Amino acid sequence: MPDPAVPPTPPVPLTALLAREDLALRQIAGPSEPDIVIHWAHTSEMADPYPYLLGGELLLTAGVHIPEAAGPDGGASGPATSRLEEYFDGYVSRIVAAGGAVLGFGLAPVHDTVPRALVAACEAHGLPLVEVPPQTTFSGVARAVWQLMAQARHTELRRVTEAQQSLAAAASRPDPVPSVLRQLARRTGGRAVLYGPDGTRIAAAGSDPGAAVREALAGLARIVTGRSSTTATDTVAGTHLAAYALGAEEGFVLGVAAPRREPGDHTIASVAAVLLSLLTGEHHSGTGAARSSALVRLLLGSAPEEVAPLLGEERWVVVHARPHAEVVDAVAAAALGAALGSSLVDLDRDVVRILVPAGRDVAAQPGWTLGVSAAVTPREWADADAQAGRALARARATRVPLAHHAARPTLADLVPGDEAEAYARTLLAPITAVPALPETLRAWLSLHGSWDRTAVALAVHRNTVRQRIARCAALLGADLDDPDVRMELWFALRLL
Repeated sequence: MPDPAVPPTPPVPLTALLAREDLALRQIAGPSEPDIVIHWAHTSEMADPYPYLLGGELLLTAGVHIPEAAGPDGGASGPATSRLEEYFDGYVSRIVAAGGAVLGFGLAPVHDTVPRALVAACEAHGLPLVEVPPQTTFSGVARAVWQLMAQARHTELRRVTEAQQSLAAAASRPDPVPSVLRQLARRTGGRAVLYGPDGTRIAAAGSDPGAAVREALAGLARIVTGRSSTTATDTVAGTHLAAYALGAEEGFVLGVAAPRREPGDHTIASVAAVLLSLLTGEHHSGTGAARSSALVRLLLGSAPEEVAPLLGEERWVVVHARPHAEVVDAVAAAALGAALGSSLVDLDRDVVRILVPAGRDVAAQPGWTLGVSAAVTPREWADADAQAGRALARARATRVPLAHHAARPTLADLVPGDEAEAYARTLLAPITAVPALPETLRAWLSLHGSWDRTAVALAVHRNTVRQRIARCAALLGADLDDPDVRMELWFALRLL
């Protein structure tokens, strides 16, 4: 961020102004680094311009204020030399003390050349000195500064807008936190890190800045975590560091390390911080307290139907979801739950299970494959969980984004539950010792014996499916090509 004394305008590189052929400006003294910038253009013939400068200016003068001791070539002779050198030294030092960025000296109408003592003073104090030719007016120079400033502002706004759009798109991905960090690192050309409340690094993206910068950024994050400030900045080994507190209470911190500080970086990082606050924040409310109470009662032995009134709904659907990406984290799972209108989310390895009130429409979600159960009462949550699992397997096998369980009365409903379960356990006992076998058999039967679709549903090779089915047939002593055998096994597998 610029110094508060500097006008809040986009900086214009001095090199860009010197490159304007229509101005024909020429730097004759002082440093010429590419990071010298101008925030303002101001004309003054005061012998002491200090009270009138804000900082960051290109100060333009025609030398009207210079004592008459200077000769026509800009020099002086005799005893006047030391006085003139003293005058220019004081003049330039006051400009530097006020924060002036560049001094522009016009060759007309007062002086034909730039005084040598002024050149020497600018060299001594490190102030860039630019010669303005007679054909170039000060108003023309000021106009060029404003034109370059307008171009810089337009470029900055376009960069910020594009970054905001890419960050918002990243936040909607199945892996929102890593995606936002990757986008932020790419937009700033550095590294973005998410720290937890205890200061540990949760996720990071971008190029590694080295051990010294990593440690300094972690230390900056600890300062913000301590809530001495919501933001903090520093520069270490030429790398610009910034830390942003996420949310009011959670204690997460976003750290950014960039090799250079570009206009708009603070705005871009602030947008990322807001998105990460939404993605990592926990909402402490009456609803959250009710969920906590329901969980405690379940753990202490209460039946689901007794706990359900605390959650405010009578009927529910269970959703099973798998991401298109390779992995899924807890934040992505929570984001999916929020999109479906529920915070009752469970991440079990690569499958996310969500309990959704039946009155809410479950729609397909970008980046996910969903299986949805029938609407059930809390007493039937376990059955609905199995239904959602089968629906997800069918959706993945048929390559559709969402599949619903088709609930309707079946012949299996005519058999008493206890007797049916005892029969199923006996029938399937030879293969239940290896969980992969009944799982594969269930998927294979549900997909009408398709090797390829079963392999897709289980994320295994088709040869693995063939081997497992052959082993099931051997252990069960059954002909799996017989439709009656398939039907009997299917009923048994559904019961288990």
